[in-house]
Amino acid sequence: MTGPLEAHLRSRRDAGRKLLVPYVTGGLRDDWLDVLRALVAAGADAVEVGIPFSDPVMDGPTIQEASQRALDRGTTPATILSELRHVEVGVPLVAMTYFNLVFRAGTERFAKEAAAAGVSGVIVPDVPLEELGEWAPAADAAGLETVLLASPISPDERLARLCARSRGFVYGVNLMGVTGERAALGERSARLARRLKAATDLPVVMGFGVSSGDQARAVAEPADGVVVASAIMRRVLDGASADEAGEFTAGLRAALDAG
Repeated sequence: MTGPLEAHLRSRRDAGRKLLVPYVTGGLRDDWLDVLRALVAAGADAVEVGIPFSDPVMDGPTIQEASQRALDRGTTPATILSELRHVEVGVPLVAMTYFNLVFRAGTERFAKEAAAAGVSGVIVPDVPLEELGEWAPAADAAGLETVLLASPISPDERLARLCARSRGFVYGVNLMGVTGERAALGERSARLARRLKAATDLPVVMGFGVSSGDQARAVAEPADGVVVASAIMRRVLDGASADEAGEFTAGLRAALDAG
């Protein structure tokens, strides 16, 4: 059954739009919800909300710093989900966190509370396809769409299984390593995007390393869209206001639309 995240992204994709999924670290600052609203106003098709963890193994220096700042402010999964309960932004929200936090809360409890907060999808990057057994039933029962990540080195057989189990969209990883801005992404991203598009009709959204509008347009061309995280969070960490984060995101949107 198609969930609201997938339905929303499919509808926009099928209308000819390249998808933009920006990221914000929950609880980073007092005004983090204003940043979230600014990203949506700038043209986001969904927003990834990071629930900070002290050992974010998939994340590079920028998201690590954002997570630590949020934790230093006393941010917890419960405070983020509580604040999200009072927000209506008109696009799906996708929570990104690590399984240690899910396990500590209890998978069923975490899934139910995330759904109650208005979250549509969840990314748990340290839970591989073969180990979804504890998380997936709880997520499915709560109506959460579990987005899976696909690596550039995944063989075709594994990509097919990842695509078959992913919900909402498939998250293609542009490069090996951790998140963070890159000067160039190379052909590996485009090659993976084409392989994923051949394997599934789910929206294919590529992330890791996108730092500019030109890169976003290039990465999205063989795919359906892009996730942009570190480039936005770096500006917020450097003191950019919510409006300024929105202006940068609007530039990404304009570049995608121009492509």
